[in-house]
Amino acid sequence: MKFGPVPIDEAEGAVLAHATTAGEKRFRKAHRLGRDDVAALKAAGVGEVVAAVLAEDDLGEDAAAARIAAAMSHRNIEVKPAATGRVNLHAEASGVFTVDASMIDAINAVDPAITVATLAQHASVEKGQMVATVKIIPFAVAASLVDKVERICASGEIFAVNAYRPITVGVIQTVLPGVKPSVLDKTLRVTEARLARFGGRLTAERRTPHEVAAVATAATQLARDNDMVVIFGASAMSDFADVVPAAIERAGGTIVRAGMPVDPGNLLVLGTLDGKRVVGAPGCARSPKENGFDWVLDRLVAGLEVTAGDIAGMGVGGLLMEIPTRPQPREPALQPARSALKVDIVLLAAGRSSRMGGPNKLLALFDGEPLVRRTASRALGSKAAATIVVTGHQRERVRSALSGLGVTVADNPDFADGLASSLKAGIAKVAPDAAGAMIVLGDMPGVSSRDLDSLIDAFRSSGGRSVVRASHQGKRGNPVLLPRSLFAAVAQLEGDTGARHLVEAEGLDVIDVEIGQGASIDVDTREALEGAGGVLQD
Repeated sequence: MKFGPVPIDEAEGAVLAHATTAGEKRFRKAHRLGRDDVAALKAAGVGEVVAAVLAEDDLGEDAAAARIAAAMSHRNIEVKPAATGRVNLHAEASGVFTVDASMIDAINAVDPAITVATLAQHASVEKGQMVATVKIIPFAVAASLVDKVERICASGEIFAVNAYRPITVGVIQTVLPGVKPSVLDKTLRVTEARLARFGGRLTAERRTPHEVAAVATAATQLARDNDMVVIFGASAMSDFADVVPAAIERAGGTIVRAGMPVDPGNLLVLGTLDGKRVVGAPGCARSPKENGFDWVLDRLVAGLEVTAGDIAGMGVGGLLMEIPTRPQPREPALQPARSALKVDIVLLAAGRSSRMGGPNKLLALFDGEPLVRRTASRALGSKAAATIVVTGHQRERVRSALSGLGVTVADNPDFADGLASSLKAGIAKVAPDAAGAMIVLGDMPGVSSRDLDSLIDAFRSSGGRSVVRASHQGKRGNPVLLPRSLFAAVAQLEGDTGARHLVEAEGLDVIDVEIGQGASIDVDTREALEGAGGVLQD
């Protein structure tokens, strides 16, 4: 592949490096020029373009990324369609991610043009979450390089999502004088919540004296009827022959490992009894905050073997939190459940509809209802906590069309300056406790409340950390849901720059959600509006 200035007479088949305009026609970046395109550019006085010229043995970026992704062997992972030289791979189930790091390193060593990035080894993932991405950096890459990557992929499974299993768990809590029943009750609630995200169940509890014989008897009983036994000691393990490890051995079990290099979580005990796993939980497992117990539990519930060597190798990255108040007990505030993450909708309705030649497209009637009201009603019918409508052009008419709806109006007096001003006006009205804001265009009649809910569900599944974008047949579209971490960047936007710029510039994970044709249908022109069933109003 050759890259650089190309005379327009030689540009047929070349791939544009930058968006280029020929009169009223605009060619996007990465567009492959055809004969008619070249003629239009010449007619507009364009003498050369900066472009990539592919050699005979080159593969375009999408074709190369798709071939590499297709060559990979994996489990419980969905391969998304290639777009802009990228193929994203998403979890088909909740579970623990495992990856052959040597294969990833080998692929990335073939050539800088070909990259594969994944989540960390043993990362806990939720269904729908992106776990890996294949990216071709230039517009094309030699087929011989893709061949090398395919040979590496043929050597075995490159990564997998090991799905969680709905296990049953019996719990033992030992008791010493002074231990409050409320503490034990809270421990049960926290444990039940931990198991719920796997579909697991806490089936039985035994409260025993903090003595080896009593714990051994209870462990034997619970191991008989459950997939796993978890023991919470009233006193933390202070020696490897202390009550919990000694009780496991007294019951006829084996200690796999006592102690782990993860803080909080140092005092975990892992053993086996009658073919079942027995975990002596560290004291921090009484709290919902992530700790070493979660690392071991996740892997066991996903059906992965956890050895003494595995636990010994958890030290790098095992410092999960600073504890300046030690030896005071840790009681961190509860984090909101992912299902409760709050999302507000920012509906952009400030534009001038300049391509309509006069009428305001947002006031066009669809089934007798103004388009802006139809869109706002669908936003209000979604799982979003609030809907903020940004007004500007013909603000009074737009407000009138929204009469009676429970929306918040954000007026943008600077709407003529471009899209950025409307984004900033809308984001400024988002609730302080909202985890994200979904940017909804007012002129997309095909987007339903259910579509909006699909984006919100994906955002919540990501823990509120990812950008979520509607797509259609692998092509990005709208709406776009931005996490709060991008709000400060929105405040710095200028001119006609929108959310797409932020998605590309900030480097966050992007989850594409297929919602159908509605993601790509807007009504910028009279023809498009009428074709979608709208009737313009003067």
